[in-house]
Amino acid sequence: MSRSLAVPARMDAIDLARMDAAAEFVRTHDTAAALAAVLPTLTIAERLAVAGRCRFSHTAVLVFPHGLTELSGALADRGLVAGPSVPSVVVRRRLAQRHGRTADRMDVRIVRAPVLSRDGKHCDIEIFASLPTADPDSENIAALERAAAHEQHLGLAVTTVDEVEIAGLRALLTRRAGMHSDGGGYNDHEDLTVLYFRADATDRPYQRLELHIAGDHPGMLSAHLAEADDPRTRLLRLLTGAWATQALSATAALGVADRLAARPGSSVTDLALSTGTDGDSLHRLLRYLADLGIVRTRDDGYELTDTGRLLAESADQSLHPIALLYGGAFYQSFAHLDHSLRTGRPGFDHYFGSHHFEYFTATPASAELFDSAMAASASIFGQVTDLIDLTPAHTVVDIAGGNGALLACLLRAAPHLHGILFEREATLTTARPALDRAGCLSRCELVAGDFTRSVPTGGDIYLLSRVLHDWDDDRCHRILATCAAAMPAHAELYVVERLLPDSSAPSLAPAWDVHMLCNVGGRERTLAHYRDLFAAVGLDLCETQQLPMDFTLMRVKPRSV
Repeated sequence: MSRSLAVPARMDAIDLARMDAAAEFVRTHDTAAALAAVLPTLTIAERLAVAGRCRFSHTAVLVFPHGLTELSGALADRGLVAGPSVPSVVVRRRLAQRHGRTADRMDVRIVRAPVLSRDGKHCDIEIFASLPTADPDSENIAALERAAAHEQHLGLAVTTVDEVEIAGLRALLTRRAGMHSDGGGYNDHEDLTVLYFRADATDRPYQRLELHIAGDHPGMLSAHLAEADDPRTRLLRLLTGAWATQALSATAALGVADRLAARPGSSVTDLALSTGTDGDSLHRLLRYLADLGIVRTRDDGYELTDTGRLLAESADQSLHPIALLYGGAFYQSFAHLDHSLRTGRPGFDHYFGSHHFEYFTATPASAELFDSAMAASASIFGQVTDLIDLTPAHTVVDIAGGNGALLACLLRAAPHLHGILFEREATLTTARPALDRAGCLSRCELVAGDFTRSVPTGGDIYLLSRVLHDWDDDRCHRILATCAAAMPAHAELYVVERLLPDSSAPSLAPAWDVHMLCNVGGRERTLAHYRDLFAAVGLDLCETQQLPMDFTLMRVKPRSV
């Protein structure tokens, strides 16, 4: 085929830019330069040891073309030749797990295009092409993956099959280079074992690294997937989870995170003086925080990692109030999980003598902390506005919406909207200034009431964000029944919750399910459980869309008669 007949590229601009960057990295690096870029904390001798057993083989990206012909055309436009495609086993499974799908519902291929590295040796850009399927949520999955770039990595082809040497490479990467296991697998289509590693540092061109090993190495793969911990070590790490909770809560409460956010690289002495803490004790805490991936050393001091920055009160999308809440009342009540398991009643009520909601509304300070913690997950709210069609709506009713953080996001996204925040009177007291700060109070009506009896009528969009998981099925039935009674035939109800997975896929929901048992008296549910709750009151689940932090947005409508 002549060059003029190449299929024109119609791929997404982000996908094309990432392919271009991957090819450019190959052209400007050889093995030594690539290792220096992605493993800067290793000594020269250590990098030479890695180079003696590995070679720079590829850079990898995940893209979402409409088909392989389109991908081949895009590569041809860049002077690159697409090799044959082979099915991806590992990335397809990772995508399925992240987005709550079964792997057989996804079609992911591996396409390689050869590119010469800086020293003239053969390398590839390895393209994982997720092809269109009948999944109605495929576009949302593509958007989430493009934003997160989970599968973008640099690949090293291991030139030895000696498992002792490979074990040494793994140890070097995890113990000296500060990386940790990020999964892996065996692709029987290519007879390759792949081991993924991830670094928390963001100052590297690639945070993820892949070791590409010829053949099937099940024992090595199992050890890697278990993060090289023996069972006793793994259990001890789990048992010390309470220590981590208190360390993170203290870091937030004492202002350590805020000080490091303002002055990265602060010495322990400066930190102790500015936070009113004992220097030796603080140094010991920081060493533990480094092990947890919250801080890292910088010159003679410390700085926050991306994860650690979320503990600073001043940070965008700060989780500071959640750290205080989880290290405070929730921490105390969780010591009474055994009471919940024996009786089925919340350990919170048993310890504090009052229900969760009564406790947090008893004083203004407690109410403010709780509302701030609920609003701290606001990173999901901006995306919700992109997933709801607000154009035809006039009125949005946010039921039990706390201080109105989600409602404010929708009102800012659509200036024509009018909002109604339906909450308890005590909560509306804290919501009013929050909505005023958000610049939305003039377009909001604050209505007090009990959602088990009635909710405002006549809305076009109704919201229940992280509400139903607070309650048992009977109370959920009453809440949904009042919504159904208030909703006009054209209205839509949007529900945000974490869903319990139907499989063994990794999820935050099982942990939160136990949290709801002990601290609130509610529960997390499967999608099928929610569908049955909706159907029982004449509502139909129409669509689900994935959100960050394992949340799901469910679109629900009144059943057509």
